Amino acid sequence: MLEFLTAAVSFPAVLFGFMLVVVVLYWLLVLVGADLDLLDADADAGGGMINTLGLGGVPLMVALSMWITLSWLLAMIGTIVLGAIAVPGALGVLLGIAVLLVALLGGLLVTRLVVVPIRRAIPGAAEPSRSDFVGRTCVIRTGTVSETFGQAEITSDDGSSAIIQVRRPAAMAGNGPLRAGSEALIFEYDPAEEIFWVDRAPSSQPPNPLTKEN
Repeated sequence: MLEFLTAAVSFPAVLFGFMLVVVVLYWLLVLVGADLDLLDADADAGGGMINTLGLGGVPLMVALSMWITLSWLLAMIGTIVLGAIAVPGALGVLLGIAVLLVALLGGLLVTRLVVVPIRRAIPGAAEPSRSDFVGRTCVIRTGTVSETFGQAEITSDDGSSAIIQVRRPAAMAGNGPLRAGSEALIFEYDPAEEIFWVDRAPSSQPPNPLTKEN
Protein backbone atom coordinates (compact mmCIF):
# COMPACT_ATOMS: atom_id res chain seq x y z
CA MET A 1 0.00 0.00 0.00
CA LEU A 2 2.81 2.38 0.88
CA GLU A 3 4.51 1.61 -2.43
CA PHE A 4 1.28 2.45 -4.26
CA LEU A 5 0.87 5.78 -2.46
CA THR A 6 4.50 6.67 -3.06
CA ALA A 7 4.13 6.01 -6.77
CA ALA A 8 0.88 8.02 -6.89
CA VAL A 9 2.62 11.17 -5.65
CA SER A 10 5.78 10.65 -7.70
CA PHE A 11 6.61 11.82 -11.20
CA PRO A 12 5.16 11.10 -13.73
CA ALA A 13 2.09 9.41 -12.19
CA VAL A 14 1.29 12.48 -10.08
CA LEU A 15 0.60 14.53 -13.23
CA PHE A 16 -2.14 12.15 -14.32
CA GLY A 17 -3.31 11.92 -10.72
CA PHE A 18 -4.44 15.56 -10.74
CA MET A 19 -6.35 15.02 -13.99
CA LEU A 20 -7.90 11.83 -12.62
CA VAL A 21 -9.19 13.74 -9.59
CA VAL A 22 -10.94 16.18 -11.95
CA VAL A 23 -12.48 13.27 -13.87
CA VAL A 24 -13.73 11.60 -10.66
CA LEU A 25 -15.24 14.86 -9.40
CA TYR A 26 -16.93 15.38 -12.76
CA TRP A 27 -18.63 11.97 -12.72
CA LEU A 28 -19.62 12.38 -9.07
CA LEU A 29 -21.41 15.59 -10.04
CA VAL A 30 -23.11 13.74 -12.88
CA LEU A 31 -24.26 11.01 -10.45
CA VAL A 32 -25.88 13.56 -8.13
CA GLY A 33 -27.77 15.07 -11.05
CA ALA A 34 -25.67 18.05 -12.06
CA ASP A 35 -26.47 19.33 -15.56
CA LEU A 36 -23.09 19.36 -17.28
CA ASP A 37 -23.02 20.14 -20.99
CA LEU A 38 -19.79 18.21 -21.60
CA LEU A 39 -21.62 14.93 -21.02
CA ASP A 40 -23.80 15.48 -24.08
CA ALA A 41 -21.14 17.17 -26.17
CA ASP A 42 -19.71 15.02 -28.93
CA ALA A 43 -15.94 14.64 -29.06
CA ASP A 44 -16.17 16.30 -32.48
CA ALA A 45 -16.96 19.52 -30.61
CA GLY A 46 -13.45 19.43 -29.20
CA GLY A 47 -12.08 20.51 -32.54
CA GLY A 48 -10.02 18.96 -35.31
CA MET A 49 -7.35 17.71 -32.90
CA ILE A 50 -9.81 15.37 -31.15
CA ASN A 51 -10.84 13.90 -34.50
CA THR A 52 -7.20 13.56 -35.53
CA LEU A 53 -6.53 11.56 -32.37
CA GLY A 54 -9.33 9.19 -33.36
CA LEU A 55 -11.61 9.99 -30.42
CA GLY A 56 -14.47 11.59 -32.38
CA GLY A 57 -18.00 10.24 -32.52
CA VAL A 58 -18.48 9.65 -28.77
CA PRO A 59 -19.34 11.98 -25.86
CA LEU A 60 -16.34 14.23 -25.24
CA MET A 61 -16.00 13.54 -21.51
CA VAL A 62 -16.30 9.79 -22.01
CA ALA A 63 -13.34 9.79 -24.40
CA LEU A 64 -11.23 12.07 -22.19
CA SER A 65 -12.08 10.09 -19.04
CA MET A 66 -10.95 6.83 -20.61
CA TRP A 67 -7.75 8.38 -21.94
CA ILE A 68 -6.83 9.97 -18.61
CA THR A 69 -7.66 6.86 -16.58
CA LEU A 70 -5.72 4.49 -18.84
CA SER A 71 -2.76 6.86 -19.00
CA TRP A 72 -2.77 7.11 -15.20
CA LEU A 73 -2.73 3.32 -14.85
CA LEU A 74 0.20 3.00 -17.26
CA ALA A 75 2.04 5.85 -15.52
CA MET A 76 1.49 4.17 -12.15
CA ILE A 77 2.98 0.92 -13.45
CA GLY A 78 5.95 2.76 -14.92
CA THR A 79 6.49 4.81 -11.77
CA ILE A 80 6.43 1.71 -9.56
CA VAL A 81 8.99 0.05 -11.84
CA LEU A 82 11.22 3.15 -11.74
CA GLY A 83 10.94 3.21 -7.98
CA ALA A 84 11.97 -0.43 -7.79
CA ILE A 85 15.10 -0.01 -9.90
CA ALA A 86 15.91 3.34 -8.25
CA VAL A 87 17.80 4.97 -11.11
CA PRO A 88 19.39 8.17 -9.72
CA GLY A 89 20.20 11.52 -11.30
CA ALA A 90 19.50 12.73 -14.81
CA LEU A 91 18.95 9.23 -16.13
CA GLY A 92 16.08 8.75 -13.70
CA VAL A 93 14.50 12.00 -14.90
CA LEU A 94 14.84 10.93 -18.52
CA LEU A 95 13.27 7.58 -17.75
CA GLY A 96 10.42 9.38 -16.00
CA ILE A 97 9.80 11.50 -19.09
CA ALA A 98 9.88 8.34 -21.19
CA VAL A 99 7.25 6.76 -18.93
CA LEU A 100 5.14 9.91 -19.26
CA LEU A 101 5.20 9.73 -23.06
CA VAL A 102 4.55 5.99 -23.12
CA ALA A 103 1.61 6.44 -20.75
CA LEU A 104 0.12 9.18 -22.92
CA LEU A 105 0.51 7.28 -26.18
CA GLY A 106 -0.41 3.92 -24.69
CA GLY A 107 -3.53 5.36 -23.05
CA LEU A 108 -4.51 6.99 -26.33
CA LEU A 109 -4.02 3.77 -28.29
CA VAL A 110 -6.13 1.69 -25.91
CA THR A 111 -8.78 4.42 -25.76
CA ARG A 112 -9.02 4.46 -29.54
CA LEU A 113 -9.56 0.69 -29.54
CA VAL A 114 -12.33 1.03 -26.94
CA VAL A 115 -13.96 3.99 -28.68
CA VAL A 116 -14.50 2.08 -31.94
CA PRO A 117 -17.27 -0.25 -30.66
CA ILE A 118 -18.82 2.58 -28.63
CA ARG A 119 -18.93 4.79 -31.72
CA ARG A 120 -20.63 2.03 -33.70
CA ALA A 121 -23.18 1.46 -30.94
CA ILE A 122 -24.23 5.12 -30.83
CA PRO A 123 -26.91 5.77 -33.47
CA GLY A 124 -25.83 8.66 -35.67
CA ALA A 125 -28.15 11.51 -36.50
CA ALA A 126 -29.77 11.18 -39.89
CA GLU A 127 -28.06 13.33 -42.45
CA PRO A 128 -30.35 15.97 -43.93
CA SER A 129 -31.44 15.19 -47.46
CA ARG A 130 -32.80 17.41 -50.21
CA SER A 131 -35.68 14.99 -50.57
CA ASP A 132 -36.80 16.16 -47.12
CA PHE A 133 -37.99 19.35 -48.80
CA VAL A 134 -40.67 17.46 -50.74
CA GLY A 135 -44.07 18.50 -49.46
CA ARG A 136 -42.85 21.88 -48.26
CA THR A 137 -43.43 25.29 -49.75
CA CYS A 138 -40.94 27.71 -51.22
CA VAL A 139 -41.02 31.28 -52.55
CA ILE A 140 -40.35 31.87 -56.23
CA ARG A 141 -37.47 34.28 -56.85
CA THR A 142 -37.47 34.40 -60.67
CA GLY A 143 -39.96 36.17 -62.91
CA THR A 144 -41.38 32.86 -64.08
CA VAL A 145 -40.94 29.11 -63.70
CA SER A 146 -40.99 26.68 -66.61
CA GLU A 147 -39.83 23.17 -67.42
CA THR A 148 -36.33 24.49 -68.07
CA PHE A 149 -35.90 27.49 -65.80
CA GLY A 150 -36.71 28.74 -62.32
CA GLN A 151 -35.33 29.45 -58.87
CA ALA A 152 -36.95 29.63 -55.46
CA GLU A 153 -35.98 30.28 -51.85
CA ILE A 154 -36.68 27.71 -49.16
CA THR A 155 -36.25 27.97 -45.40
CA SER A 156 -34.91 25.03 -43.37
CA ASP A 157 -36.02 24.03 -39.90
CA ASP A 158 -32.99 25.77 -38.39
CA GLY A 159 -34.05 29.07 -39.93
CA SER A 160 -31.43 29.16 -42.67
CA SER A 161 -32.53 29.78 -46.24
CA ALA A 162 -31.19 28.58 -49.57
CA ILE A 163 -31.83 29.17 -53.24
CA ILE A 164 -32.89 26.02 -55.08
CA GLN A 165 -33.46 25.20 -58.73
CA VAL A 166 -37.13 24.61 -59.46
CA ARG A 167 -39.07 23.48 -62.52
CA ARG A 168 -42.77 23.28 -63.33
CA PRO A 169 -44.42 20.82 -65.71
CA ALA A 170 -46.13 22.52 -68.64
CA ALA A 171 -49.28 20.53 -67.90
CA MET A 172 -49.66 22.41 -64.60
CA ALA A 173 -49.47 25.89 -66.10
CA GLY A 174 -53.25 26.12 -66.00
CA ASN A 175 -53.22 26.05 -62.19
CA GLY A 176 -52.18 29.68 -62.09
CA PRO A 177 -49.03 31.70 -62.74
CA LEU A 178 -45.85 31.40 -60.72
CA ARG A 179 -44.27 34.83 -60.53
CA ALA A 180 -41.58 36.25 -58.27
CA GLY A 181 -42.95 36.24 -54.73
CA SER A 182 -45.45 33.44 -55.36
CA GLU A 183 -45.58 30.54 -52.96
CA ALA A 184 -45.05 27.15 -54.58
CA LEU A 185 -45.40 23.59 -53.35
CA ILE A 186 -42.52 21.15 -53.87
CA PHE A 187 -43.96 17.79 -54.92
CA GLU A 188 -40.91 15.96 -56.28
CA TYR A 189 -37.11 16.03 -56.25
CA ASP A 190 -34.94 14.85 -59.14
CA PRO A 191 -31.54 13.81 -57.68
CA ALA A 192 -30.03 13.24 -61.12
CA GLU A 193 -30.67 16.82 -62.24
CA GLU A 194 -30.69 18.25 -58.68
CA ILE A 195 -33.92 20.13 -59.33
CA PHE A 196 -37.24 20.40 -57.52
CA TRP A 197 -40.56 20.10 -59.32
CA VAL A 198 -43.09 22.58 -58.03
CA ASP A 199 -46.60 23.83 -58.61
CA ARG A 200 -48.59 26.69 -57.25
CA ALA A 201 -49.42 26.16 -53.58
CA PRO A 202 -53.20 25.65 -53.14
CA SER A 203 -53.53 28.51 -50.65
CA SER A 204 -51.30 31.00 -52.47
CA GLN A 205 -52.40 33.87 -54.64
CA PRO A 206 -50.17 35.26 -57.39
CA PRO A 207 -48.91 38.75 -56.58
CA ASN A 208 -50.75 41.53 -58.35
CA PRO A 209 -48.27 43.20 -60.74
CA LEU A 210 -50.28 46.44 -60.52
CA THR A 211 -49.81 46.66 -56.74
CA LYS A 212 -46.80 48.73 -55.72
CA GLU A 213 -45.15 48.66 -52.34
CA ASN A 214 -45.05 51.93 -50.47
